[in-house]
Amino acid sequence: MENTILLVDDEAGIRRVLGISLADRGYIVHTAGSGEEAMRLFEKNQPSIVLTDIKMPDMDGIELLQRIKRRNPDTEVIMFTGHGDMNLAIKSLKYEATDFVTKPIDDDVLEIALKRAREKIFLRQKLKQHTENLEKLVAEKAQQLVEAERMAAVGQTVSELAHTIKNIANGLKGSIFILEKGIELDNKQYLLEGWKMAESNLEKIKNLSLDLLDYGKYAEIDLCMCDPNKPAKEIAELMQSRAKEQGINLELEFHPELKPICLNPEAIHRCLLNLVTNAMDACLDINSAPGAKKVVLKTMPVKGGGVEYRIIDNGCGMDESVSQRIFQSFFSTKGTRGTGIGLMMTKKIVDQHAGEIRVVSQKGEGSTFIIRLPATHENHTKTP
Repeated sequence: MENTILLVDDEAGIRRVLGISLADRGYIVHTAGSGEEAMRLFEKNQPSIVLTDIKMPDMDGIELLQRIKRRNPDTEVIMFTGHGDMNLAIKSLKYEATDFVTKPIDDDVLEIALKRAREKIFLRQKLKQHTENLEKLVAEKAQQLVEAERMAAVGQTVSELAHTIKNIANGLKGSIFILEKGIELDNKQYLLEGWKMAESNLEKIKNLSLDLLDYGKYAEIDLCMCDPNKPAKEIAELMQSRAKEQGINLELEFHPELKPICLNPEAIHRCLLNLVTNAMDACLDINSAPGAKKVVLKTMPVKGGGVEYRIIDNGCGMDESVSQRIFQSFFSTKGTRGTGIGLMMTKKIVDQHAGEIRVVSQKGEGSTFIIRLPATHENHTKTP
């Protein structure tokens, strides 16, 4: 308490006289006749200022000063000393005493020492208040910066989405123009071409809507301990018939001794489905001998725990400029067939697992997508 003083002296007369004088100055005064009693009162009342004699039996003022400072370094301690104890008084300053006053105690000298102690308390409080205000200001500015960055990210996403929609709209506008020309000229070729263009753009609108719904679906995910081969095996079962129909060899290499790791099997299923689908589409974009098109879905352990998924194709591949952009919002290598959300969502899910995704590709020689997931993650919230 700011106006509370603990007065410590083994002479009862000094305690009584000085206690009355301090009370007249407006202080709440607690008195103790020994160091041990002083520590008990200090713990109980938490005074802001302690006045203590240097020489006392059992525990002297220097030891009391040290113990008080260990308990609360902000307590201001003023030492009383006789003229022959100046070395002890100077020593007390080394242990962070506020000041010392020689006996017999002069009221004016004591008041100066008390004023100095009050000023130190006041400055410390102002500094603490300033620091707290500064920390609050920094926190507020940091939050504003986060909000600004978030809004910038939202603005960028909206802009890119608007660009994608604009491209679809232009495609529809072009198809309408060709349809109108076909009607005007009674040209069946124009009508058929315009109709196919319209169908293609309508399909892209549908895919964009579904992809956006999926993207929102994985805004937050729960993780659980799961066999990392499980989502890969599900993709293999799901995609085998499609691969066969398209003349693609879907090869599977699942490591038999993978240990359970922390993941969301549904979300990882979606990631692998996106990548295997893309790999098969890349194979369709090349001319090759029957049976030469190949996609490999592979799992393997990671040193230190975790899993690595590899999706390898011998399709059309990508040059470096494209490889560096494929995880950006709404960027697609599929022309009118793609929305650019699939890989964006895949990276988002991998990031939520504290994992990493990268691609190694060369134009005309195929691509390898690599997903690495750690064994555990701090967002682990469920167990099977």
